[in-house]
Amino acid sequence: MIETPLTKLLNIRVPVVQGGMQWVGVPELAAAVSNAGGLGILTALTQPTPDALRVAIRETRKLTDKPFGVNITLLPSINPPDYAGYAKAAVDEGVRIFETAGNNPGPLIKFFKSNNCIVLHKCTTIRHAKSAARHGVDVLSIDGFECAGHPGEEDIGGLVLLARAAQELDIPYIASGGLADGRGLAAALALGAAGANMGTRFMCTVESPIHQNIKDKIVSANEQDTVHIFRTLHNTARVFKNSVSTEVVAIERRPGGAQFSDVQHLVSGQRGRKVYELGDPEYGIWSAGSCVGLIKDVQSCKELVERLEREAEEIIEGLGRLVVRKGNAKL
Repeated sequence: MIETPLTKLLNIRVPVVQGGMQWVGVPELAAAVSNAGGLGILTALTQPTPDALRVAIRETRKLTDKPFGVNITLLPSINPPDYAGYAKAAVDEGVRIFETAGNNPGPLIKFFKSNNCIVLHKCTTIRHAKSAARHGVDVLSIDGFECAGHPGEEDIGGLVLLARAAQELDIPYIASGGLADGRGLAAALALGAAGANMGTRFMCTVESPIHQNIKDKIVSANEQDTVHIFRTLHNTARVFKNSVSTEVVAIERRPGGAQFSDVQHLVSGQRGRKVYELGDPEYGIWSAGSCVGLIKDVQSCKELVERLEREAEEIIEGLGRLVVRKGNAKL
């Protein structure tokens, strides 16, 4: 077993978290990851209302007796979701592990901590990580440039970002972005992390709710098959490279730039949801990390987590054999 501050804090066997993913973090997937020894995460905003989240939590409890968490991501929106309602619903249902992300999480973190909850907060900069630590989070999820979704605007890769976290942070942190195998998990631990957050890798599992066509598309992809959109709008997002995301980038690059209204019809979240439901990878925008180039199969969560654990252990043991202890030379 690999024992870290994360495994001890969350009472899990393997230091791997299935990050919250819109339309993907549903009871079947979260429970399967938790049953496999990692930490499964329900995505609150995948559910249409706080009451629907209550139902999802109860469904997850029927599928696993292991720890699992709930993700609440604070998104820029004209009509913000009822974040407080989702948070209260989850706490009322007995959830005590939360993954938060997005801007201004202070009030949400304060609510969770007042209810004796464990909070993992996702950050893309050391500056924001320090701020979240001051708010009292228990674990930081350090999201590098390779990640799916929003990597921030500073373009710092995980290799440097995680090493900087080791220099600067006083609480445990986990690595997020670009991780999909045991080699990545071992590397994250070597860089000072207490574990790894994997999103795209868990999209491509048997229990993932997305269409098999999309899973096959991920397996056949390479590390060059993602693209950044919204760069000129200062809200960068890494998504799968298809005809829609290519059109968005082209619009952004027009002379004079673009406004969100120019691309809004292309980037609708409902179109992205239909990608997962219908299995047409060209139907809309859908998130994927550059680790798609590392994913070569679709396994059950049990098989995947066991493989991650086994590969990481083998690599760590192998690294130990690189150290040669030379005895004192005899004259």
